[in-house]
Amino acid sequence: MAAAAPAPDGYSAVFFIEDGRVDRQMRASEFGAFLDGYVGLSDLAETDVRAVLVQQGPDLLVRALVFFRIWFDEEGRADTHWNVPIEALARNGAKGPDMGAGPIRLVCRSQCPDPAYADDLWDPDMTPGNNHFQAIRKAVDANRLKFRKIEPSTREDIPVLAADGAAGADAEDESAEARQSRARLAQLIREQRLRIKTLQSVHRDTLAELQREHRLELQALRTELASVEQQLQRQRLSNEQLKARLAQRNEQYLAMQERLETVGDQQSRQEANAGAELVLLREQLDRRQRELELRDERIVALKQELDEVRDREPPEDSILGELRKQSVFLVAYHPGVGHVTLPYDDIERYFTNPFAYAAERCGISEPAYREWLSHYEHPVCQHTDDQGTACEEPLLRVSQPSDFVPGRDDRCPSHQGQS
Repeated sequence: MAAAAPAPDGYSAVFFIEDGRVDRQMRASEFGAFLDGYVGLSDLAETDVRAVLVQQGPDLLVRALVFFRIWFDEEGRADTHWNVPIEALARNGAKGPDMGAGPIRLVCRSQCPDPAYADDLWDPDMTPGNNHFQAIRKAVDANRLKFRKIEPSTREDIPVLAADGAAGADAEDESAEARQSRARLAQLIREQRLRIKTLQSVHRDTLAELQREHRLELQALRTELASVEQQLQRQRLSNEQLKARLAQRNEQYLAMQERLETVGDQQSRQEANAGAELVLLREQLDRRQRELELRDERIVALKQELDEVRDREPPEDSILGELRKQSVFLVAYHPGVGHVTLPYDDIERYFTNPFAYAAERCGISEPAYREWLSHYEHPVCQHTDDQGTACEEPLLRVSQPSDFVPGRDDRCPSHQGQS
């Protein structure tokens, strides 16, 4: 690459920063080609790049730095909506560190002349061992872009007769030394203020990340609580169905026992067959009873776990403590009611008797709600004959609890009005 001739006000380049070092360099004209979409960088596809506009004088010393961000799409082309006027910002930058030619004009997120573009900028790191200014200075000294350096013209030393002799020269030297000391002190103060601003910016970013993690953790706790509630609801429904089937088995068993008592000892073969059937029914009954006991134990364990979770006092600084302070609501679902918003003060009353809570929301009594729920989950005719055989004719489901009439909506046309 041939050495570039300097512009009247020096050179402009764009450095891409990664892991505290200058990863890529290009002249400002080449960067403009990327912004116009003529070329792309495939290795930067879908990447948020941290870049720096570096303005140098003819002597290749840094005059201004603008720390900006730019997004490259899936094809490695610069974001077409990016419109940060980095050259204009560089002209209005505040004083920054001295990089060889006096304090530079610095523009970054915490030191932006136009707050409208602050979100598109970033703050340099000034910690020892990871100082972005040192990395930029090394890249400028290496001059990989082959900028032509023009040494400043030296003035001829013209001897001047001092009016007051040596005393005047000494006073001038002391005054120059004092000015240099004040300049160094002012530069040090500016650098420390810049470092404080960048540290504050890092603190804000860290706080935002912690808040995001807290929101995710809170969402996970809500999901876990909803899962426990759904599991408890399924266990309750399964237990009720199992009890209904067990009651039906008991009725069948009693009916079979009565028939065996009336038959007596008429036929030994019939007695043997009846005995075998009785043993089979008893085995089935014992098995169902064990299943019911296991289900009851699981329900009790889930209730205890839910009570512990509900009664456990959250730590003062924990996320659950923040839930109570922020008045967060829970959402439950019941047929006929839909999704119900539970304030924090209603959670205990809800878990004590969810069906009573749902019935209250529907404006009916708890027994009426349970009758409707049994019909809603299994819409068949509930009539049973003298032998205990259920009709179970399919019926149309009544979707609203307040519209349900027992004895009419849970009976087929042939059994309406019958017990």
